[in-house]
Amino acid sequence: MIIWIITAAALILGTLIPLRWGVFGFLAAAALLFLTQVAIHTAMGFEGTPLSETMLLFNNSWPAYIGYNLQITFRSFALPLLALATPLIFRLGRQA
Repeated sequence: MIIWIITAAALILGTLIPLRWGVFGFLAAAALLFLTQVAIHTAMGFEGTPLSETMLLFNNSWPAYIGYNLQITFRSFALPLLALATPLIFRLGRQA
């Protein structure tokens, strides 16, 4: 469910981002969406378990837990990145 919400936000952001921002705007929007998705995954806990039980699974290591969520988000970020890039590239092509 999270992936669809982030993808919809990426599609909206890709259509609303000013074209004068160019590549740096695209990179900033992609980073913002990625960090938002990581934060949501981190706050939800491992597979829906409470955060206290999740930390027991990761030996109370926050870096290991955040690293795990970064890896999971990295693997599932292709669709939001495509949804962000498609309208932006289309708009840039129409402008040129």
